[in-house]
Amino acid sequence: MTTDPSTTGQSGPLDPGLYIVATPIGNLGDITVRAMDVLRRSDVIACEDTRVTGKLLKHLGIPARLARYDDHASDAARARLIEQAQHQAVALVSDAGTPLISDPGYRLVREARAAGVAITTIPGACAAIAGLTLAGLPNDRFLFAGFLPVKDKARTDTLTGLAQVEATLIFYETAPRLERSLRAIAEIWPTREVAIARELTKLHEECRRGCASELAEHYAAHPPKGEIVLMIGPPVAEAPGEVDADSLLRAALMDMSPAKAAGTVAKATGLDRAALYARAVELKGA
Repeated sequence: MTTDPSTTGQSGPLDPGLYIVATPIGNLGDITVRAMDVLRRSDVIACEDTRVTGKLLKHLGIPARLARYDDHASDAARARLIEQAQHQAVALVSDAGTPLISDPGYRLVREARAAGVAITTIPGACAAIAGLTLAGLPNDRFLFAGFLPVKDKARTDTLTGLAQVEATLIFYETAPRLERSLRAIAEIWPTREVAIARELTKLHEECRRGCASELAEHYAAHPPKGEIVLMIGPPVAEAPGEVDADSLLRAALMDMSPAKAAGTVAKATGLDRAALYARAVELKGA
């Protein structure tokens, strides 16, 4: 990584290269002085949505020199930005927060680095980290896992695959899908602590914590709005008999074979797979 020559109060062009710039996640005051300086002095700003970034630049009093770059950008568009970055200062922003964190930019940064382009990061707001600081869940170890899948089976497979990770799990989620995700979590981990952070840094910022079933009921009655960070506390040792294996098996058997259901519940609970399989066969035949 190169050293960014920009400092507060400097003027004139930036050195050529790619500048990864974090932008506000809610409150426009999230923007850093350094980010404003780099955006002001960049030759071009690559962004997901020119309307969203255009509003931010207008608020900051920065002339818009925008090029659209999102997950659907062509190879040719990416190559043009890399070629520009070899001779000019190209800033990369997402609609909100830190680029590349479940936002476009991975291929651009990887290929720019391979091409020898100087790359500089200008850190700032990140919803995943902001949510973790509010949640009151263990934060000595955490795993950011992006967005949960939309389809029920894929969502369940993703969650059970992370069952043994001894860390707080962090996901991004959309408001319309939140209740379904919470109900899926409740079926797999009925006793784990879950936290929901939403509208971060905005006027109606909220962080609510409880078990997944309680939170699902709350948001069923009070449909949420805004961007959401969903966090699941790490595994906690449970006393023998505390896990309701039958309930977990019945839920899994709705779209799985007894063998698959037994494996899924075994991963989620640490219970014996053979015993779970025998019980799953009984429940399937009942």
